[in-house]
Amino acid sequence: MGRRVVFSACCAVLALGAAAPAGSAKQRLRAFDSCASLVRYAQQHTAARSPLAPLATTEAPAPAAAPDGRPGAEADDVSTTNVQEAGVDEPDVVKATGSHLLAIAGGVLHAVDARAATPALVGSLELPAGHGHELLVSGGRALVIQSGDQAAIGLPQPRTGVAAIDLMPVGPPTTVLTEVDVSDPSAMRVVRSLTFQGSPVGARLTGHTARIVASSSPYAYAGVGVRRRARGWIPTAKLAGPAGRVRESKRLVPCRSVRRTAAYSGSGLLSVLTVDLAKGLPAAAVDALMTDAHTVYASPRSLYVATQRRNAAGADTAIHRFDASEPGATAYRASGTVPGHLLNQFSLSEHDGVLRAATTQDGRGGASESFVTTLRPEGGRLVEIGRVGGLGVGERIYAVRFIGATGYVVTFRQTDPLYTLDLSDPASPRLVGELKILGYSAYLHPVGEGLLLGVGRDATEEGRVKGVQLSLFDVSDPALPTRLAQHTLASSSSAEAEWDHRAFLWWPAARLAVLPVSEQAFDGAIGLRVERGGIGEVGRVAPRQGQVRRTTVVGDRLFALSDAGLAVSALGDLAPQAWIPFPGVPEPPPGPKPLPVEAG
Repeated sequence: MGRRVVFSACCAVLALGAAAPAGSAKQRLRAFDSCASLVRYAQQHTAARSPLAPLATTEAPAPAAAPDGRPGAEADDVSTTNVQEAGVDEPDVVKATGSHLLAIAGGVLHAVDARAATPALVGSLELPAGHGHELLVSGGRALVIQSGDQAAIGLPQPRTGVAAIDLMPVGPPTTVLTEVDVSDPSAMRVVRSLTFQGSPVGARLTGHTARIVASSSPYAYAGVGVRRRARGWIPTAKLAGPAGRVRESKRLVPCRSVRRTAAYSGSGLLSVLTVDLAKGLPAAAVDALMTDAHTVYASPRSLYVATQRRNAAGADTAIHRFDASEPGATAYRASGTVPGHLLNQFSLSEHDGVLRAATTQDGRGGASESFVTTLRPEGGRLVEIGRVGGLGVGERIYAVRFIGATGYVVTFRQTDPLYTLDLSDPASPRLVGELKILGYSAYLHPVGEGLLLGVGRDATEEGRVKGVQLSLFDVSDPALPTRLAQHTLASSSSAEAEWDHRAFLWWPAARLAVLPVSEQAFDGAIGLRVERGGIGEVGRVAPRQGQVRRTTVVGDRLFALSDAGLAVSALGDLAPQAWIPFPGVPEPPPGPKPLPVEAG
């Protein structure tokens, strides 16, 4: 019987391009000296693992919490993706390019002239089949990142027997990177594409340089023949032209450029693909570590990739730092470990060369505890220099925000303690303030000097979660945080910003917060004026079809994106102005639209 090997990738993007340098001998991770040594190492450690034993968990257990971000704008009257760090862009389904909006819906890239007297669709481009399409844009080039369908890529069949119990009768997941020329929005075209085994973990764009992080983590290797070859451990990437014809097919990265940790941390491959969007695909370089990847955070000068690992104490998190200060280059620099697990990317933050990490350590009988640990790179290692613990004993982290030398941590079980931390001395981080209220904040956003907006859920005194709640906090005195105002929505409401920071829009000029909301009889976006004296609803946007995913400001208009089209509203009061349907989406049947549910 033929054999088939099945890969299960927790989160991977794999790239075709030049190999990154192996680095200095002082660095903690060592490079393999040949493909033979890589294969021996992988076989040795995988053989010691029961075929029925799971690999490292792919993500930390998380409550219904959301990351948070700060907006950036290239023009005074254009909003951009709500990102974590100013100057570091993140992929999303819509990007503003000044006069045009580029939006992805239903696997199609659409271009809309947003500044025309009557905004209109000017071009559409069908993207490769798959799901999770997102894009980064620099100049006249867009890089679309998507997950492809599971399909075998020339791999043999698995053998039968007990080892096959955990094998799924499908091929490995694939990822497609598509380079698109968007210099003329009315005539967008595919330039080339890169297809590889794996699924994306995260990506960042600084200037023209895109860095895509990937992890290809096999669930089981049952094909002995593949186990003995480098292709069983290093995925293949295929570069194709605009017509889909394969131009090049080769190993993701040379064996000598793959590093491993001193202690075995998985047989997966963490890859950092560096793409200069001024030149396009293929990659300028790829850095690879033999480990898994779960969380990505980036500052303007560094890229961090974290991996959760199980141990006798419960779990810890390994963090790897890459130097991202040079355009077109990425280089591994150091690794370290912190106790517990991260919530999301906002659990990490770099300030003045020091990394801050907020984690929760689960204990027996629900005796969990959260920490903030500070680390500094020294001699190829991320060395712990300080830690503050005792946060939310018996609870776990629901939101984190680092602003300069101050940290904000929200934990929850029945009430919402908002902790303020003084991190000005990284060697002696201190808890300085605490505020307890009902419910929790899952998303924290700065909205002015000393003001923090929380988006989350209301809750009863027993901890039963209710509808969406916005809270405005005065944190000008870190020792005495107070809530100035709150605004609650219907008990049936939910907001995507609770788990995806990119769904939140803050427009400082109008002190306007906009977030997509679903209620019992309303799917749309709600605009709220946030001022020290209170939070009040400005208006609601209800698209003709679909649920609102994102909102974007261009000039004096608000554009609300759904899979069916763009709803255009006046920025001042969100009064409807136009509907731009996407081609191929059937029009809804005639009839009255459900009335919005009143807040309460």
